[in-house]
Amino acid sequence: MRILHTSDWHLGKNLEGYSRMDEQEEFLEDFIKIVEENNIDMVVIAGDIYDTYNPPARAEKMFYSTLKKISQNGERVTLVIAGNHDNPERLVAAGPLARDHGIIMVGTPKSVVPTGEYGKHKVLSSKEGFIEIEVNGERASIITLPYPSEKRLNEVLYEEMDSEEEKVKSYGDRIKQLFDRLSENFRDDTINMVVSHLFAMGSEEGGSERNVQLGGSFIVNGDCFPKNAQYVALGHVHKPQLVPGTHKIARYSGSPIQYNKKEINFKKKCFLVNIEAGKEPIVDEIEFKVYKPIEVWKCTGVEEAIKKCEENKDRDCWVYLEIVTDKYIGEEEMKAMKSLKKDILEILPKVSVDNEIIDMASFKERPFEEIFKEFYKKERKVEPDNEVVDLLLSIINGGEAEDETHKS
Repeated sequence: MRILHTSDWHLGKNLEGYSRMDEQEEFLEDFIKIVEENNIDMVVIAGDIYDTYNPPARAEKMFYSTLKKISQNGERVTLVIAGNHDNPERLVAAGPLARDHGIIMVGTPKSVVPTGEYGKHKVLSSKEGFIEIEVNGERASIITLPYPSEKRLNEVLYEEMDSEEEKVKSYGDRIKQLFDRLSENFRDDTINMVVSHLFAMGSEEGGSERNVQLGGSFIVNGDCFPKNAQYVALGHVHKPQLVPGTHKIARYSGSPIQYNKKEINFKKKCFLVNIEAGKEPIVDEIEFKVYKPIEVWKCTGVEEAIKKCEENKDRDCWVYLEIVTDKYIGEEEMKAMKSLKKDILEILPKVSVDNEIIDMASFKERPFEEIFKEFYKKERKVEPDNEVVDLLLSIINGGEAEDETHKS
């Protein structure tokens, strides 16, 4: 069976308020060609189809149009699971219609896929988190685990737990318990796979994933995946990679487009998996184009920045413009740069003080109180008294800061 593994399309996503849907449409057109040219039997999309719970109408139209073209009137199977950005109910709402086109949609860990014909193929058996399908005469046993929030995971497992001690097991332990139970459905005469959307320990983040889902109890160990799985198709992390400690069976396909300036230093791709029962899969990488690159331009002084904008005004790229300067960048100077080069996402001044470069953008992500204390200590060599901090915050916030400070 020839399987194409992809994920994290994030249709409808913006970058600093700018739509990426033109680029996404180009990607989808190329993806359809990749599927056809490589004679794919099954496409696996491992979550985060959309970027928000309520995607734009254009994003939904793009997705369903792509699925229909991939399907070729039910000749090909497409398996779709929900990620943390997706609304599971909304994603699977078109399930009954999609079924005629060979499209299988799984919204939550408790989802039970109806058995029967899907296009020209069949779901032979199904239960919570598991399907057995027949595609072109080959059978595959697949564990399906859409994004398992703690609430959804509890719904699957707590009914079977007797003691409080079992209920307080770590998130990772409970994921492993679920995989262990579901992998009992694997057989020697079927292709055995896992499709999930989660964060496995040791994976390198791409840069634009939501951090709240990447830390603490939301991390699992690579050893949680079933040892008898032949391939584990994952979504959630935007950098394509193997998951450490999984003997090369677990992979993140990553996002297809640069969604963050931290994602510009690695190639985007999907994985072509040739697999048959009882044998180690052969995995090939297929690289995607960069449809509109994100670039960071580093300039010394406003004059150099304006010159660079002039020289590159016809290049089609998103730009973060970093300018080392010892003076304030005025509104007219910013307008001059943006009038020359469209798609400047942000102008980031880096102030030079006493031969030290201070990144002004970093201030946006830190509380003012923290910045003031750091400055005070640097200048006076001692920590500021609480009374000084409270007074300053009170002046800035109109007298309300003192109460807020004590609350925190």
